[in-house]
Amino acid sequence: MGPQSTTGRVNQKLRTRTAIVRAAAELSRTGQEVTMPEVARAALVSEATAYRYFPDLVSLLREAVVGQLPTPEEALAPVAGSTDPVERVAAATEFLLRHVLARQGVVRAMIAATVVRPGEAAARPGLRFGLIDHALAPAAQDDPARDPGALAQLRRDLAVVVSAEALFSLTDLHGLDPEDAIASIVHTATTLTRSTLAAPGADGTPAAR
Repeated sequence: MGPQSTTGRVNQKLRTRTAIVRAAAELSRTGQEVTMPEVARAALVSEATAYRYFPDLVSLLREAVVGQLPTPEEALAPVAGSTDPVERVAAATEFLLRHVLARQGVVRAMIAATVVRPGEAAARPGLRFGLIDHALAPAAQDDPARDPGALAQLRRDLAVVVSAEALFSLTDLHGLDPEDAIASIVHTATTLTRSTLAAPGADGTPAAR
């Protein structure tokens, strides 16, 4: 096999891989269930070919969603001028949950893989921790006397609440409409934040120091 033939094979493999990744990325934006047969069909390759390039659906999805996730700064741009942690956490919570709803097929696939193979959880793409940290950044700076342990605990508490798992629990198990589920989770997240940081209440009560 000559150099030209070898180069042609390499280029063809690259085009095939790119087509598979692009198909997975496009399907992930639909919010529908994403499966390897569907990806292969969209990429105009066989399922066996798709598996030759990616050992499983999750490894493919990890590559496909690269570049789709906004930075925390981009996500919270509407409240960039606010230093109110309650307002910022509300915005972060709503952004994350609407992002999950728009891409729930790929999110569900990622969660399922994490449950089956917990050792791979660290490789799961995610927004929540960066969003939570960015939302709470002003709270970490505005009061040097604030107990850092309390702030760390709040981050952990919010990680449980501000999550795809919490959203799917309310929609799938409790039967809530997605909008009602989002409102409920935003309420819980802001209540946690307000209580922990003694932020001003909705009635304008001054912050406790």
